[in-house]
Parts: sequence; structure tokens; C-alpha cells
Amino acid sequence: MREQTNFLTYTGPISPSVRRKAELFYKQFPQGNKAEQVRLNTLAVLFVNSYLQYMGFDTDLKASDNQNILCQLYMDIADLSLKNDVYLECRPVLEGEYFVHIPPESQSNRIGYVVVQINKSFREATLLGFIKEVKNEHVPINQLQSLDNLLDCLEHISQPNYIPEIASSFINISSKVVDLKQWFDNTFDVGWQDLSTLLDMTLANPYLETRNAKHQFVRRGKLINLGKDIEKQIVLIVTVAAENESEMDVIVEIHPVIGKNYLFPHLHLSVLDADGEAVMETHTRDNNKNIQLEFSNDLDEIFNLRFTLGDVTLIESFVT
Repeated sequence: MREQTNFLTYTGPISPSVRRKAELFYKQFPQGNKAEQVRLNTLAVLFVNSYLQYMGFDTDLKASDNQNILCQLYMDIADLSLKNDVYLECRPVLEGEYFVHIPPESQSNRIGYVVVQINKSFREATLLGFIKEVKNEHVPINQLQSLDNLLDCLEHISQPNYIPEIASSFINISSKVVDLKQWFDNTFDVGWQDLSTLLDMTLANPYLETRNAKHQFVRRGKLINLGKDIEKQIVLIVTVAAENESEMDVIVEIHPVIGKNYLFPHLHLSVLDADGEAVMETHTRDNNKNIQLEFSNDLDEIFNLRFTLGDVTLIESFVT
């Protein structure tokens, strides 16, 4: 496939202890796409961890978000924490695949991406190559660089005078599940406000008012902070309508705060089901004034909203 004569890869066995740990994580989730995603991500991270330790590099597996069950549930991450508080993403692929998927939550706060091909028996893996930066979610495998580039990068960050050029990631998963049924009784959790306090009301969407006129509906907004300072705030608006006795219609909107004309570019909004699977996604470009997603949810069913901007990820949980 490649014409390079000195293209370094590495193939080795996946140890029984690594397979057992991946299987343990796998069993934490209902069998399906999420469980398989967690198993492959775990195998990739642990295989790279063993390889780097064998090559003499320090790692800190326990500090990796991939080892956190909640992070695995709500995100598709395969990070490995290294020396100097930096992270390497270890993306798995199966035999015969020609592209590697780099999800939005893994496209920042990384020194690079190493691609791990895992065979169908989960007993052997190959480090196919390395890439330092990505610009989209699907990277052709034939664009990877030699594993030498990864080793050179790790040598560089291992120097005593190395100063990380990237900030540590920030992940905030809300432990409070917002009960949307209570909104119809005028009971709201702290932080959820009338829209007049959060938005220029000339931006209110008359389409939503007309569409929901035949149903009882409630709208509330909340300030969401996507950074370490007030400059990264957005407004989350949730509209709920009682569609019938078994379903609730939900509309999720993101707006800039008062005084701002546009949302931050490359802001990703995802709707996750109770198993952490992304069922709907959208993102901003350079001049979006708002974005929205609309869906129906069964009563007493949990869903989650995931916001990702750069190296910041927030999760808000709801039950209809």
C-alpha cells in the first residue's frame, strides 16, 4: 500500500490482562455500538500504553479520561495521559478499514493521534502510524506518518525544559438530572430562567410558538460556560411540549449571549441517549446566529446534551 521504504509500524500481541480489562469495561454497557466502541478504545489505549512503557516513556494511565466510566459513556475518547500533562489519542480501526474516525471531543488538547489496528480476535494489534494534527473527523489511513514521528514527538515532550503548548482539557458532567415534567408545574432547577433575562426577545422564534400552539409547552433558558472565563458563555434554550401521554417533544436551541451576534465557531452540540450514544449532532461554522435540534423522547426516558468547544466538554442530563 505504501511506497515508503522506512515506514515504521509495530505489531504485537494484546496481552490477556489487557483483553480482560477491555472486556470488563465492555460489560458495563448494554451490548451494542457503545459497548463495542468502549472495548475497542480501551484495547487501543492499553496497547499503546504497554508499547510506550516498553520504549521507555512515562505514562499515567489513571489520569486518562478513557479510564473513567462516565467519560466513556458520554464521549468517544481514547486518550492516554503522558508526562508534562499532555495527552495522546489512540484511535482504533479494524482490519480492512481505510479511514480512522476522530470525533470532535478528541480534536483538541492532544499532542497527536496514533492509529491502532485491532484484529478480529482481539489478540493482536498494529500501530499503523501517527499524525500530529487533524482538521476533520475522518482521516485516510494512507495519510498517516511513520511511527518514528511519534517517538520523536515523545522525546521532545520528555525534555526537562519542555513547556506544553496546549491547555489541559476540561470535562464537566452534571450529576443533576433535570426533570422536564416538573416544568409543566412551574418547578425549575436553579439556573433555568425566563428567556427575557437571557435573550434579546426580538430573536424569539415565532415558528416555535405557532407550531406548539395546539400543545401545552414550556420554554426555559440557561447560561452555559464553555471556558474558564465569562467570555465563553452561550445560552441554552430547551422547549418541551406534551405531544401525547407517552411522548414529549423537545427542541434544543443554542444562542449567543446578549451583546454577541454570533456563536463561537466549531461549537458541537450532540444529543445522547441513555446509553451515551450520539443520536443527533450539529455544529456551528463561522457566522451562525443559532443552532437547534428537535426530537421526541419517551416519558421517563433520560437524554443528555453534550457541548464541545475546543478542549472543553460539558454534559447536561434530562428526563422527560
